[in-house]
Amino acid sequence: MLVCNANTKGAPLKKKILVANRGEIAIRLIRAIQELGHGAVAVYETPDEMSRHIRIADEAILLGDGPRCDYLNIEKIISAAKKTGAIAIHPGYGFLAENPFFAKACEMADIIFIGPSSEIITNLGNKVTAREIMSDAGIPMVPGTPNLSQGKEGIDQALAFGAEYGYPVMLKATCGGGGRGIRRIENDQEMVEEIPMARSEALASFNDDSVYLEKVVLNPKHVEVQILADSHGNTLHLGTRDCSIQRRNQKLIEIAPSMIEDQGLLDKICETAVKAAKASNYFNAGTVEFLLDSDFNYYFLEINTRVQVEHTVTEMITGIDIVRNQINLAFGYPLSFTQEDVKPRGHAIEVRINAEDPKNDFMPEGGKQVSVYRSTGGFGVRLDGFVYQGYVIPEVYDSLLVKLTVHGFTWDETVGRLRRCLQNFAIRGPKTTIPFYENIASEKDFLSGNFDTSYIDTHPHIFLYDEDSSEVGKLARLIAEIHYRKENPYAA
Repeated sequence: MLVCNANTKGAPLKKKILVANRGEIAIRLIRAIQELGHGAVAVYETPDEMSRHIRIADEAILLGDGPRCDYLNIEKIISAAKKTGAIAIHPGYGFLAENPFFAKACEMADIIFIGPSSEIITNLGNKVTAREIMSDAGIPMVPGTPNLSQGKEGIDQALAFGAEYGYPVMLKATCGGGGRGIRRIENDQEMVEEIPMARSEALASFNDDSVYLEKVVLNPKHVEVQILADSHGNTLHLGTRDCSIQRRNQKLIEIAPSMIEDQGLLDKICETAVKAAKASNYFNAGTVEFLLDSDFNYYFLEINTRVQVEHTVTEMITGIDIVRNQINLAFGYPLSFTQEDVKPRGHAIEVRINAEDPKNDFMPEGGKQVSVYRSTGGFGVRLDGFVYQGYVIPEVYDSLLVKLTVHGFTWDETVGRLRRCLQNFAIRGPKTTIPFYENIASEKDFLSGNFDTSYIDTHPHIFLYDEDSSEVGKLARLIAEIHYRKENPYAA
């Protein structure tokens, strides 16, 4: 099924680019594509037939009933690109974004993959190979192992590593990502028990049961660096982000720049990120991630070979459109600016507003209808979302509804803007993470910038809140009740 939308009218389109994704990131990509004068082709599964990304694209093509399996079907994505005449594919994040077989399929089909080459994705997607590349380049890393051997030999290797470096250690899937396939091991018994389970989980998630070990950096700060690299030998960075506030190795709040006050240290980390990118022959946009210990020693973690969810905070402080650059770089253009042109200003914070109940272990709220959607706004505020009033949240996809990003010229200004936006943001129907973030935005350690990856576990009081006692919340519930009564006049 092919849908052509009204926005095909107007100036002739330069090229067609297929967006192999959904939700807010699909909308983000489509906007950049259209601003460049290209045509945007959307794809979707049946559960997404009411999604906004279909309606703003120039064309939309149904992949199948899904759920998820068609978004992950390389053959169907390639076929959709050929059917619509798309010469390039942007994978966004998630789904196929870091799948080297997808990048290779695009290369074999003479379709431009908007991202690094399949070889780069293969090398950096394998965490052990990536460590070897970084070790050869002299990039600082935490102690770790190669891939553990199968069976008893691998168990013995793991126990020997634990004996040499001490516990805790981190057991990781070699091809893992997005916080998946990671287990913290506290002793020999857990090591013996967890390795077989970790292998099974890795095989199910990544079709590869390889695992390895790293020494744990206790309560680190998580700092990452956005990089851009063209095919003409130019590689630069767009500064740092702090992603320390996490839950189970998945990021909740992202900040730019890092809250570390030692600018000399941050400059050194950025220089190391560029060095790491060059060592891996990196091309297009990517993120080099580091962990910092309590003594501010920093260690290479990984390179993410895609646009990050949190790219918005970097765009807000630099004014540089990362997705636009991704597209131009993929088409062979050189970077249009130098490192000296990158001048970050102020601070930015992004929160992920999900349809989840933080009080119930962040249980997803899929299947519920958004009865009220009243967005926030104002100076220095950016929203990246796809929901609307009346939208029924699919149960089969990620629970992200909208990303709220705020910018200010001081940390206090930025936090105040975030707090005001959360107080004035009303989403009714599903429970959301809004009141949870409101608590964080008023918490003293957050206000002082004093947090690391242990923040969520060491601040249980941020889960103590009323669902919504604000005047805006009361008004939103009243509006929802009025609509309900109009549609159901005989309801009890």
